[in-house]
Amino acid sequence: MPTFALALVLVAAVLHATWNLCSKRAGGGLPFVWLVGALICAGYVPVLAVYWTQWQPVLPPGALAWILGSGVLKTSYALFLQRGYRTGDFSLIYPLARGTGPLLSTLAAIVFLAERPSPLALGGGLVIIAAIFLLTGGAQLFHGSRAHLRNAISYGVTSGVLIAAYTIWDRHGVASLGVPPLLYDAGTAFTQLALLTPFAWQRRTEVAAEWREKRQWAIAVAALSPIAYVLVLTALTLAPVSHVAPAREISIVIGAFLGAKYLKESDGRRRIWAAAAMAAGVIALALG
Repeated sequence: MPTFALALVLVAAVLHATWNLCSKRAGGGLPFVWLVGALICAGYVPVLAVYWTQWQPVLPPGALAWILGSGVLKTSYALFLQRGYRTGDFSLIYPLARGTGPLLSTLAAIVFLAERPSPLALGGGLVIIAAIFLLTGGAQLFHGSRAHLRNAISYGVTSGVLIAAYTIWDRHGVASLGVPPLLYDAGTAFTQLALLTPFAWQRRTEVAAEWREKRQWAIAVAALSPIAYVLVLTALTLAPVSHVAPAREISIVIGAFLGAKYLKESDGRRRIWAAAAMAAGVIALALG
């Protein structure tokens, strides 16, 4: 992977873990997701006006449909992730979602993009699987008293599946179709807002309450999230998805540490070790 692409991915990882922590602290649902989307779109309006004036880009054929598809995937991801944060610990849900995402992205890249990871990368995938087993508590997960935990884990895994899906999808959008990353992310943001607005309108009282009580978290997520992903999209134009997707998941260690350190969540030590094992696995995937 080119050094510049790696630098972009690492900065994005720090920003990603930070905005996810803010999202966990908010503990919101659809009204919070809509509020964040509205703030992101409001911020994009002047940026797009300047960008369009200066460069006058032309979207390639098929770009609009691809952007809309990405918006659908990311809307689903945002809702499942928030539900996971509402039902489970940050140091569990965040590493689980981020750890399963690159593994599935790599598998999808092999099947759909004809990429061929090395034996080292495949070994990294096995390490991630073992780390997920450790993170979720191993065989104890099947105990009757852990039913609530299994429910939270299901949201985390679903989030990981959606991460893999939109990573592969977006790789094609920015690398194959040639859509500028800034326009691509802005387009998906406006798609998300359009999809959620009818539901948010029905719950407008809750949206107003979220703004009064959690605006600081919404602003933080809205500021950090698009910056982080534009950096990732830019890296995807410079390196294969089977390298970028795993490398960005170094954020799982940061997330596990933040949850254990600042949220005082249980099983912090074990989860940090599991996150570190995941990081080793994703590094192997990236190097492979």
